[in-house]
Amino acid sequence: MSTNTANINSSLANYDRRKELEEFDNTKLGVKGLVDSGITQIPRIFHHPLDTLFHLSRGTQQVDSDHDLIPVIDLSGWQPKIVKQIRDAAAKLGFFQVINHGVSVPMLDHLIDVIKSFHELPPEEKIPHYRRDTTTCCSGGVGFYSNFDLFQSDAASWRDTLEVRLDHFDTKSLPDVCRKEVIEWDEEAKQLGLRLMRLLSEGLGLSKNRLEEMSCIRRRLMVGQYYPHCPEPDKTVGITAHTDLETLTILLQDEKGGLQVNFQGEWVDVKPVHGALVISIGDTLQMISNGEYKSGEHRVFANDQREPRVSVAVFFDPAISEDVYGPLPELVSSEKPALYQQFKFSDVLEKGLDTGLEGEGNYTINYFRL
Repeated sequence: MSTNTANINSSLANYDRRKELEEFDNTKLGVKGLVDSGITQIPRIFHHPLDTLFHLSRGTQQVDSDHDLIPVIDLSGWQPKIVKQIRDAAAKLGFFQVINHGVSVPMLDHLIDVIKSFHELPPEEKIPHYRRDTTTCCSGGVGFYSNFDLFQSDAASWRDTLEVRLDHFDTKSLPDVCRKEVIEWDEEAKQLGLRLMRLLSEGLGLSKNRLEEMSCIRRRLMVGQYYPHCPEPDKTVGITAHTDLETLTILLQDEKGGLQVNFQGEWVDVKPVHGALVISIGDTLQMISNGEYKSGEHRVFANDQREPRVSVAVFFDPAISEDVYGPLPELVSSEKPALYQQFKFSDVLEKGLDTGLEGEGNYTINYFRL
């Protein structure tokens, strides 16, 4: 055995992953704390398997005409055209962008700024918001953490998160630096979510209120993601490949991008459009629509730029997690039988939290297929 191989094997034998996870979590400073400490090499808990990193390589073949695949839809246009554009995009890959959506662009720009400001607060101001339990509305429904699945996933990802349970939070628990903006954003996102669900409902050939009446977007969860500079971006990820559990997601990304969507085995950049919001279909809506709409597989690169990358997402899901959902009867026939079993969103959430973001292909929705 060579000396080099012996050293590697010795390192493997001495590696205590659980201890390193606990040490990182106990700092309550997230990955930004690691960056601030001046590290030049990322801790081993952030190292992803080589096969994942190979598929995440920036050298992966790209599909041409990304904007054609992920359309930018003008919501001020002709209604029948909008319905068709949204239906086609939701059915094809589950992602599209919208402009002229009714939300002030300066407000969106400012929202990115204040979420960034929260993550860059001094430790003594940010640490009180830190929590590990992401399944309860502790701390008034507001919390800061790094990797919701830190202890479940095979490898941690290079990001920190501010989480706000928008339908169930104490405004006083929101940090001053972003309180006003988050409250305003919630109102705007709620109205846009309702509008989108009506358009999606019409796209299925249903009445515009059919999906809305099912209360499948009444609960809202906001995450303000912060991706600081990563000194070794070729060893980790921002978010590994996954599909969202929820019904619908509205995402605001900054000009740095980093988001990609899988289309027929090729990864397509969701190129930032100033003032646009990215819309994605989640597992719950894919099951309700009996597969007419697709929950898009997506991922995020680790940030190799010096400046941090910021995004803000609102996830919409059923108000009562114990209500039973399934493929709509109007969308099931002898020619197209039900593809999914009846389910409670609580079961979807429990399965998702149990498995975490497991990586490409092994997704929660597969457990509910018939």
